[in-house]
Amino acid sequence: MAEIGKGVTAGKLASNVQKRLSRAQEKVLQKLGKADETRDAAFEEMVANFNKQMTEGTKLQKDLKAYMVAVKTMHEASRRLQDCLADMYEPDWYGKEETDALAEDLDTLWLEYHQNITDQSLLCVDTYLAQFPEIKARIAKRDRKMVDFDSARHHFTSLQKSKKKDEAKIAKPAALLEMAAPSWAQGLISAHQVAQTNLSYNQAEEELGRAQKIFEELNVELQDELPTLWDSRVGVYVNAFQKLANHQEKFHREMGNLTQNLHDIMTKLEEQRELKRDEAAISKKGEGKKSEGANHSESAAIAPKKLGLPPSRPPPRLTPSPDLRQHCADDDEDLVPATNKESTSPTPQSTVANGSDGELPPGFLYKVKAVHEYTATDGDELELNVGDIVLVLAFDNPDEQDDGWLLGLKESHWLQKKNISAKGVFPENFTQKV
Repeated sequence: MAEIGKGVTAGKLASNVQKRLSRAQEKVLQKLGKADETRDAAFEEMVANFNKQMTEGTKLQKDLKAYMVAVKTMHEASRRLQDCLADMYEPDWYGKEETDALAEDLDTLWLEYHQNITDQSLLCVDTYLAQFPEIKARIAKRDRKMVDFDSARHHFTSLQKSKKKDEAKIAKPAALLEMAAPSWAQGLISAHQVAQTNLSYNQAEEELGRAQKIFEELNVELQDELPTLWDSRVGVYVNAFQKLANHQEKFHREMGNLTQNLHDIMTKLEEQRELKRDEAAISKKGEGKKSEGANHSESAAIAPKKLGLPPSRPPPRLTPSPDLRQHCADDDEDLVPATNKESTSPTPQSTVANGSDGELPPGFLYKVKAVHEYTATDGDELELNVGDIVLVLAFDNPDEQDDGWLLGLKESHWLQKKNISAKGVFPENFTQKV
């Protein structure tokens, strides 16, 4: 027999074509209602669940792959961003080496995250969906064998009906056959017809048994597998999403640590910049003060300091006798020119007011006006504001007076309180007489 293709003979091809024609004819008869159809409501529900399960699994696989593509895209974007930072980061900036190491850690973290999801979550779904094509093919085969079984059953039923009719015809031979054939030949003709009818009947019965066996074997196998497959979907979903959640939690935790390290590096870099800016400002300000100090005298810029100890008193002078004083005075008059005698007049002494009139405090000497502000640095000092009028007082003990310092009381306090409890010392060159 000639071969049509590899492993396919003309007889097998004709048999397949005949089966397809028989199935098509049977389906048409079933749709027209002229032939009954084998129905199994429980199995049809299993098939509906199978189709739903396969659709959901395929969608999950598609979305997981899309998620993996997004992770890879984010990885590439993160890598480009870190490369940009590395290119801009100058060597003398704080944390240059730490930033480079951080970029490598980020790249490794993205690679591990992508690989873990691929190996565990996506691979789990791929393995789960790998069994669906084979089961789907067996369901389709079961449907074809069910049509073959229905066709064989209908054919066998029709032969049963025709056999009864043939037996009735054989029992009453036709008049022409009786007239044409001798009596001894009529038995042979009847036997031949019965044999042909029995052969067709037996072949149809064998075909029905074979079709029923194949159909029932497939049907039983699928009825056992489909419910188990339907129940397995929960475990697959739990496993896939649980592993995905674990990897996401680990990835985001480590990513948070790395981003916190980057934030700390940037914070210290900002502090470094602020410190350099402050140092530059201080240096510039110091240069300005130096140039300003060169234009002013040191005495005007710096307030006089209070001496720590009073100056030593001069040694006491001896008092001469009256005769000696008169003799010395006469000698002095002879030595001094007349013009000097006439022009010389006694120097008036500073008079200390006793304050008996109640208008001035005891020991008042004169008034001064503050021309500079002065902040007291000790408890016995008097604080000055520009424009304050100060009543200068005499020291109770002249030895306590330091050079360049005066004792006084603000006039405003004296006019209000009429006491000298607020008196204090102050620098003389911060004031001027009025």
